[in-house]
Amino acid sequence: MNSSPMARMLRLCAVAGMAISAHWAAPAWAAGAMTTGGLTSQPIGHYDFCKANASECNIRPANLAPATMTNSLWRKLTGVTARVNAAVKPLSDLDNYGKDEVWTYPDNGFGDCEDYVLEKRRELYRTGMSLADLLITVVRKPDGEGHSVLTVRTDKGDYVLDNLTDKVKAWDETGYRYLKRQAIDNTGRWVSIRDGQQVLVGSVQ
Repeated sequence: MNSSPMARMLRLCAVAGMAISAHWAAPAWAAGAMTTGGLTSQPIGHYDFCKANASECNIRPANLAPATMTNSLWRKLTGVTARVNAAVKPLSDLDNYGKDEVWTYPDNGFGDCEDYVLEKRRELYRTGMSLADLLITVVRKPDGEGHSVLTVRTDKGDYVLDNLTDKVKAWDETGYRYLKRQAIDNTGRWVSIRDGQQVLVGSVQ
């Protein structure tokens, strides 16, 4: 069926409008990548986690390239962040397990920051993402308290998934001081970030 010039023009405007809307709905993908240093000490909580889950701590990902950032990946990151933050109720390790620095999956519905990180990492890994792009990261909050987040490496920079907010942020927009994170080529090793000060969570040499 032939279309009138006016109908064709309206369709073109609608397509252009959708393209503009999609453009403005997309995040500003320009986070940049963290600068990492050499090998550093492993947090004691991760050390104990690895003793209990040895198979998870000797993985050497074959694909070390950062994930390709797309609208689909962005929706996945924001969706997993919101879902896990809502599903897991905050509870200290001392109240949950009777001792500090217990890193584990929050299968009982409760957890602290490291447990949120582990669950988000597990869910994203199950979608096919490389563990080289899903890195447990230790930071210092502005108040000086130790904290853990999940760093997601992408070709548009490093982004942070945090249990303290549902918003996925560029790593340099969080206000945190970054101390160390998992190495991209070995899930049982850690590297320093920005020559961070002594970590407030326990570590092993």
